[in-house]
Amino acid sequence: MKFSEESRIGELLKNEQTSLIFNRHLPELAGSAHLDFLKWQTLGKVIHSNDEWGFLPERAVALLAELADVEVLEEDSGEIAPLEVAEDESVVRASAPVSMTRRGGRWDVFEFTLHGPALGNPFTDVTLHAEFTHGECTLRVPGFYDGEGIYRIRFMPDTYGMWLYRTYSNARSLDGIQGEFYCSETRDWNHGPVRVKDTFHFSYEDGTRYIPVGTTCYAWTHQGEQLEEETLHTLAASPFNKIRMCVFPKSYAYNSNEPEHYPFEGSLQDGWDFTRLNPIFFRHLEQRIEQLGDLGIEADLILFHPYDRWGFQEMKKGVDDRYLNYMVARLAAYRNVWWSLANEYDFMWAKREEDWERFASIIKANDPYNHLISIHNGLTFYDYERSWVTHCSIQRIDLYKTAESTNEWRDRWNKPIVIDECAYEGDIDAGWGNITGEEMVRRFWEGAIRGGYVGHGETYVHDEDILWWSKGGILHGASPKRIEFLKTLMEEGPAHGWNPIPGAWDAPSAGIRDEYILHYYGFNQPRFKVYRMKPGIQYHVDVIDTWNMTVTRQEGVYEGIFRVELPGRPYMAVRLTKMNE
Repeated sequence: MKFSEESRIGELLKNEQTSLIFNRHLPELAGSAHLDFLKWQTLGKVIHSNDEWGFLPERAVALLAELADVEVLEEDSGEIAPLEVAEDESVVRASAPVSMTRRGGRWDVFEFTLHGPALGNPFTDVTLHAEFTHGECTLRVPGFYDGEGIYRIRFMPDTYGMWLYRTYSNARSLDGIQGEFYCSETRDWNHGPVRVKDTFHFSYEDGTRYIPVGTTCYAWTHQGEQLEEETLHTLAASPFNKIRMCVFPKSYAYNSNEPEHYPFEGSLQDGWDFTRLNPIFFRHLEQRIEQLGDLGIEADLILFHPYDRWGFQEMKKGVDDRYLNYMVARLAAYRNVWWSLANEYDFMWAKREEDWERFASIIKANDPYNHLISIHNGLTFYDYERSWVTHCSIQRIDLYKTAESTNEWRDRWNKPIVIDECAYEGDIDAGWGNITGEEMVRRFWEGAIRGGYVGHGETYVHDEDILWWSKGGILHGASPKRIEFLKTLMEEGPAHGWNPIPGAWDAPSAGIRDEYILHYYGFNQPRFKVYRMKPGIQYHVDVIDTWNMTVTRQEGVYEGIFRVELPGRPYMAVRLTKMNE
């Protein structure tokens, strides 16, 4: 491996020899608080385009010349093949004790617990999966090791009735176990996993409409019992039915605390054993996912992210793949799981496009339920046209224009647009975290009226650094109840969702032409508007104050060309609803 201007800063810093060269030539960068953020950038971009560091051309030439003489061997991939045979022939085939420890109705988790080999390293040595059959339908479901000789297979049936199963394993005691079980009809409140519907919208698998109203709490499951329970209590009283959350702990501004549990055996001081996952960590995570499901909240799981001081964003290929396989085997049976390959994928210096595509293929191959899957951007959009991408998980790339681009993105990718990060209501120093509640609500409306869905986050300064966007806790902002008001209006709207329709040149509109028309005026403040509608169709007219959360039905019936009086303040909308004949 040779180093050049195209090498990423992270690649240089990971190697001991090139790290010493880099720090000797660029000492001001070596001690910079910005260094972690620069890891994903190329060396050429840093030394040639960042004037604040004062790099003179001769310094760049000397650095590149010394790096050119260094050749580093490719590190091993970390891949470990499972044993061909995990138990000797003296072990009776299909002899492992097995019990069904969880069961229920359609779209519930059915869990099979098996007692198998604990010697060696079961995480890498043993393979296990089962086939579940109902009529002509057969699903392949991976199993996983849960420590202390316990193996589990979790299954989410989508059809009620009798199911047959058979296990397959390289461990004789786990191989060839067969049985049957009955899946009852689902409970009324369980509508199944969320699916894409009508190209740009969503519904649960039973057809019930789902309107995603998301929030972000990146590291809430790493904060300890008291704060995590407080977060769940807050969510229960909120309008949010989706939450973006990281699997790995987070290291960033306002995020300096250590988590209670880590995903791998070992420690930061003594090193991680990346061949052994920590079941305690994952049991805790799945407990929180279950609790979210009980609240009717989808868990949008961020599988990788760049804000890391533990080395989890720099794992080897084989470690990444084992981790993903384990995640899918362990969590795919929960109906409220979404997969997000990354938060700000383009800031992860150790990953390339081929890695993200491989990760997607691992999930698609091992998730028999086809949960929603996407990837979130930093400064560069991913190619959302890829067939595995179910919806577009978007962060703004313009300082101001965000939800206003929803129409463009719908036309570009022909998939649901979920603006997971439009900036956050708050008052911290960073521009992404100090918009007002009014502006947050305006962005929600701008996205919704254009046929998309916008996500919430909150970053108000807190004496103990408990900011909702990362740690959860209590919501302090003004936007959530206004977002709930918007959600109610969307639920009252057309069954197929709000879709953009041609309207006036100076305001976006949504609905169904001649039947249901909604105009949104954002930060404009007209005193009246004149509407020119098709003659012969009569309408009820509602004036909606999106901030004060009022809907005022106008007196009379409206037809053809008519004028509607408005209060002359921003954040107003007007709804025209065709009268029943």
